[in-house]
Amino acid sequence: MKGIVGFCVVGALGALVVSGCAKEDVVKKDEAIVPSATTQTQQAEVKAAKSGPAETSAPAKQTPDRAGKEATLKAEPQSGGQLTSALEKIYFDFDSSALSNDARKTLANNAGLLRKGAADKLRIEGNCDERGSAEYNIALGEKRAEAAKKYLVTMGIPADRLTTVSYGKEKPVDLGHDESAWAKNRRDDFTILSK
Repeated sequence: MKGIVGFCVVGALGALVVSGCAKEDVVKKDEAIVPSATTQTQQAEVKAAKSGPAETSAPAKQTPDRAGKEATLKAEPQSGGQLTSALEKIYFDFDSSALSNDARKTLANNAGLLRKGAADKLRIEGNCDERGSAEYNIALGEKRAEAAKKYLVTMGIPADRLTTVSYGKEKPVDLGHDESAWAKNRRDDFTILSK
C-alpha cells in the first residue's frame, strides 16, 4: 500500500513540475514574422518619401537615438564597423524581457541588414537600468539578449552567427537617475564581431 501511495505522489509531483515549466513564446503565434520583399520595398519607399528637409516630427518613442540612424540605414554598410552603427538598439519596459512591437520592427530591419553581410557574426548585448541587484540585472540582461536572438533566428539569421552577453547595469548610456535615463538603459545593443 505504501508503494502505491508513494508512486502516486511522485507521479503527481512530476506532472505538476512538467506542466509548470512551459516555455515563453517570443513570437506570437498569430503574428506574421517575415514581411514580404514587396512590403519591405514599399515601406522603404514610404520612409524615403516622408524624410526630407521639411521633416519636423519627433523620433519614435522606442528608439531615443533613431534620428541619427535613418541616414546611416539609407547607405548600404560596407564594413563591420559601418554595419554595427547601422544596426538599431531595441528597448524594453521596466523589469521585462518581452519584445514590444517597436522592438520587433527594429529587429526585422536589423535582420535585413544582417542578411546583406552574410558572413558577419553578431554579439547581442543585454543591458538594464540601475534599479535592482547586480545579479538580478545580469540575469535580466541575458533574458533580453536571448529574446532578441530567438527573434532574429525566426527572421532567418542562423543561430551560429549570433552570440549573447549580459552587462546588467554596468554599461549605462545615460547616467541620470530618472525614468528618462532608465528607459534609455533598458536595451539590447548589437555589435559585429567578424566577417
